[in-house]
Amino acid sequence: MRHQMLRQQVIARGVKSAQVVRAMAGVPRHYFVDAALHSQAYADSALEVGAGQTISQPYMVALMTERLDIHRDHQVLEIGTGTGYQTAILARLAHEVFTVERLESLSVAAQRRLRQMGLTNIHYRIGDGSMGWPGELRFQRILVTAGAPDYPVALLRQLVIGGKLVIPIGDESQQTLMVLEHTSSGFSRREVIACRFVPLVGQQGWPALNRPR
Repeated sequence: MRHQMLRQQVIARGVKSAQVVRAMAGVPRHYFVDAALHSQAYADSALEVGAGQTISQPYMVALMTERLDIHRDHQVLEIGTGTGYQTAILARLAHEVFTVERLESLSVAAQRRLRQMGLTNIHYRIGDGSMGWPGELRFQRILVTAGAPDYPVALLRQLVIGGKLVIPIGDESQQTLMVLEHTSSGFSRREVIACRFVPLVGQQGWPALNRPR
């Protein structure tokens, strides 16, 4: 089912990166959803994972990862650990992954899964992902797996020159997947595709009022 998913939902829809396909082939998506959803784990859709969150559609995971263009020596910052599925794919491509999740219950469960998979190049934090990773670290790649009203300034500051940020930008019901590149003369932006993600909640995202904790 995993390889059928890759053939029909990823490769057939235009994802060309062999590295991304190999990384996804090595990550069992059913491992990241409840047992009751195992039969749907490789379907062409996002799935509810509790706390108002979702595991993204396989095609969207592949597309975002391909647009990120990760090299083996990169440090990658992921905003929105969620179930850890996207995190596992990033960890198979990058030197190190730094991942931030707002909801403690999701982060704890994701950490358990990823450690059981033997992935040791991941650093975890529970907190406001819109504010980036605390400290002076800078990243070659940043991936945001939630929809933001605008580019969080904190993330732009943590992106090295030559670095790329992939992020959904728009209102809470509809966004456009954007690729932002930090060049020596500023930031260039490129639209990819219309999309719909859960909101990026935080100081530089959407307000936390009435959101699940």
